[in-house]
Amino acid sequence: MAETASRAMMRAQGRKAFAAFGGRRSGTRHPLVATAMVLPLATLLVVVFGGWDAVVTQASSVGVMLGR
Repeated sequence: MAETASRAMMRAQGRKAFAAFGGRRSGTRHPLVATAMVLPLATLLVVVFGGWDAVVTQASSVGVMLGR
């Protein structure tokens, strides 16, 4: 409990330093920026893990299970 005051002080100093560089801590990204950030990783995962074939197989399995 004695350390909470020092942690809060350090956190406040970090926020001041972050704000000094013009950074924005909270808020939302533009959807196109978020998409541009995600697409390379999504492409890599599709290539590495078999991609659309795996998605089609899973969807087919779920469809059969729901149809019963």
